Amino acid sequence: MGLNCGIVGLPNVGKSTIFSALTRSEALIANYAFATIDPNVGIVDVPDIRLKKIAECIPPQKLVPATVEIVDIAGLVKGASQGKGRGNQFLANIRGVDALLHVVRCFDNADIEHVENRVNPVEDREIINLELALADLESVTKRLGAVEKKARGQDKDAKSQLPVLEKLQAVLNDGKPARAAGLTDDEKFLVRDLFLITLKPMIYVANVDEEGLKQPPAYVDQLVTAAKAEGSDTLVLCGKLEAEIAGLESEDDREMFLAEAGLQESGLSRLIHAAYRLLGLRTYFTAGETEVRAWTFHEGDRAPQAAGVIHSDFEKGFIKAEVYHYDDLIELRTEAEIKARGRLRIEGKEYVVRDGDIMHFRFNT
Repeated sequence: MGLNCGIVGLPNVGKSTIFSALTRSEALIANYAFATIDPNVGIVDVPDIRLKKIAECIPPQKLVPATVEIVDIAGLVKGASQGKGRGNQFLANIRGVDALLHVVRCFDNADIEHVENRVNPVEDREIINLELALADLESVTKRLGAVEKKARGQDKDAKSQLPVLEKLQAVLNDGKPARAAGLTDDEKFLVRDLFLITLKPMIYVANVDEEGLKQPPAYVDQLVTAAKAEGSDTLVLCGKLEAEIAGLESEDDREMFLAEAGLQESGLSRLIHAAYRLLGLRTYFTAGETEVRAWTFHEGDRAPQAAGVIHSDFEKGFIKAEVYHYDDLIELRTEAEIKARGRLRIEGKEYVVRDGDIMHFRFNT
């Protein structure tokens, strides 16, 4: 199970700079609209100091972190929902992601043109959100027409879907995201095949300059206030600085750079962790001589579901799980001592996995 995030925003707000810093790859960065046409895709390691700490106690041949797939989607503009600026293609690329990272420009720089010829983060946010809502409205309206006919014919599935679609249509008509409809998990399941963009969770990324990190400009407060009103979080980072950090060759150099800048961790690390929390994702580990590996699971998953993250056969043939916690290992230093102290547990199918569990699964093949 991997996390899949799409970076969205107007052209020239810093999306490709942030993507390149996240993935340490070379996305095209240019001072004109639509420099990115096809989406750039990169795989990013999820920063987790616990991997190294586990490896100090159980030395492996290799460390394997959890990963996130990041998709840099070309800048949207007014009219994207009607196809303007390659809008249809770009919107299709967004539908396949789990969460949205909405980059908003919160810095002044006369050398970097703004597609609207001004800097106004609240209006920028509204342009993107309206276009996404209009695209979803089109999908919902199409489906609603077909479902209404079936519902009149007493089709059970259609009768279940109808009130959900009507609820969605009402909020989308107001230019609000589908998230504002307050759907239950069951209701979301009924419309899952529509892949509604505005039903996806979103984090706003306030892209500031280096001065803006020390003294956030009024732009940031404006964006935070608007985001809070819709129940979304905002994370502040400097794309230019993050690109410089990512460009350093070694981890030691990056840590030294952060320390000199007075930062405990990079903005990109905070962004990945925030996206994890947003989607209710957690991490468990497997540890042995071959590898120490991080695995991603959903909070609330039981042991067989967590085993299924490794391989579907593990879930199907699940018998038991040997479990101890990361904190136990850090305290006692060896698995032998953990067993001697009675900290190693044998758990069954009903065990709810905890973040930081270290697990070994027994299963039938």
